[in-house]
Amino acid sequence: MGEWVVAIGNPFGLEHTVTAGIVSAKGRVIGAGPYDDFIQTDASINPGNSGGPLFDIYGRVVGINTAIVPQGQGIGFAIPINIAKDILQDLKLKGEVERGWLGVLIQKVNPELADSFGLDEPEGALVAEVIEGSPADKAGLKRGDIVTSFDGEKIEDYGELSRLAAKTHPGTKVNLGVIREGKLEQLKLEIGLYPKSEISFGKKKPSNSLGMRVGDLMPEMRGYLDDNQGGVVVLDVESGGSAAEAGLQSGDIILEVNRQPIKDSKDYWAKLQELDAKETVLFLLLKDGATRFVAVKREQG
Repeated sequence: MGEWVVAIGNPFGLEHTVTAGIVSAKGRVIGAGPYDDFIQTDASINPGNSGGPLFDIYGRVVGINTAIVPQGQGIGFAIPINIAKDILQDLKLKGEVERGWLGVLIQKVNPELADSFGLDEPEGALVAEVIEGSPADKAGLKRGDIVTSFDGEKIEDYGELSRLAAKTHPGTKVNLGVIREGKLEQLKLEIGLYPKSEISFGKKKPSNSLGMRVGDLMPEMRGYLDDNQGGVVVLDVESGGSAAEAGLQSGDIILEVNRQPIKDSKDYWAKLQELDAKETVLFLLLKDGATRFVAVKREQG
């Protein structure tokens, strides 16, 4: 961070516009997709800059200008050039990008989950679901495992696992460091080819138009709950969706739907389907160790 960079493009049709700034951060996740890994820069980037190069002071291309935050100033994003170079060979030879695939749904390990699983730090990727017959399933990965390393590379943030798997060539054999029931294990896994058809995690759930996915609670997640208390955990939240706008995050636990306690994900979906005519859904959440009510507005259409 802090390195000087230069952005070149055609903002608003003004050809060969050059702006300068610094690298504010690397590895930014902006909700553009599961493989987000952007360079953030304050070199001025505007509509029309997309596709233009981001240079360092030695004239080397370090990124491809891609996106901005329209509400702010000096907040632009570029795709790291190494990511672009990784996919060039696939595009030249096959006309499409082949991504590596594990076959798991993962979620962030927040401090509360880390405490529940007996971790010293909230790091790694928590496996929420495993697709039957996927590379992860064949390797013995299980729901509740926490992946801490990928072929020797430490997983600090859960999104790193998806990015590392995606850029690994299908057929490559890797070692996964996994914490299971408090013990570190090593699993050997052969990376698969990301399927072109739609992937289904478990039984297909009806759409709730809330922009999030939920799952059943694992025993380790019940630290703040009574023995007979039910609920579901938020697995992931779609950027820009209703749930995200209401402040829901991965790891939140939903205890009630419209003042009705829920037992598990089956009960959650049943109660949600009963509320089709409602414009908003009132959730009681367990968030950061405390309960709070959150109203989520349904997306229309």
